Amino acid sequence: MGFIDDAKDAAEATGKKIGEAFDDAKERIGDKVDEAKAEQNVKKAEAERDATKAKNDYKESLRD
Repeated sequence: MGFIDDAKDAAEATGKKIGEAFDDAKERIGDKVDEAKAEQNVKKAEAERDATKAKNDYKESLRD
């Protein structure tokens, strides 16, 4: 029965390793999604800043 027990242990270890690899991959994908969302928010904020600056510059030129 030693061979069967060894095979069973190996199968369990392999299953555990596959599960951990899946969880790691899922976490990496989630991290990339979060990174992309943050980058999108930064670009949006920069665009709003630039638009506000342009509006303020235009208003300032009208005051002159």
